[in-house]
Amino acid sequence: MKKAYKGVVLAGLATATVVLASQAQAQNTSTNPPQTVTQVDIAKYQGDWYEIARLPMYFQRNCASDSKANYRLNADNTVTVRNQCITKKGKLQVAEGLATSQNPPQNSKLKVTFLPKGLRWLPFGKGDYWILKLDENYQTVLIGGESREYLWVLSRTPNLDEQTYQDYVNTAKQQGYDVSKLIRTPHTQK
Repeated sequence: MKKAYKGVVLAGLATATVVLASQAQAQNTSTNPPQTVTQVDIAKYQGDWYEIARLPMYFQRNCASDSKANYRLNADNTVTVRNQCITKKGKLQVAEGLATSQNPPQNSKLKVTFLPKGLRWLPFGKGDYWILKLDENYQTVLIGGESREYLWVLSRTPNLDEQTYQDYVNTAKQQGYDVSKLIRTPHTQK
């Protein structure tokens, strides 16, 4: 009887250990910051990127289709950002901002502001733009931030094959992002 009781207790302890370890791993994923790529060559990164998918966010609430970003490297190593989309009412919506690397020369963590030029010096109004995954040819990228509230899959073309898309979504999921809320972006313009 004692032997059977001891076996049940040990099995219970082993199960509890596995459950606690898996909970700790899940917490570790969401409390540790996402991992960025090792290095980003901003000169290669500049140009047009099409939004393939994104998590819902307030500042893109009116975007219905054709979301696109353009990045241009400036002489002072900042990056001019121009985002655009077609709204639900069929109008072109444009936002211009400025990105600054937070970890030069790696350039995988940037801060972006869309405040008016005269207010960009303020210590608030800046968002994370972390490059989480980027292919070696600079054709597909996964962007997020430390809070995991923002996430974008971008591509150099308005269409991305499903296998590549799922690969980038899986990376986001492994990094603790809620990919169940991703919105796929339709592109109607060429």
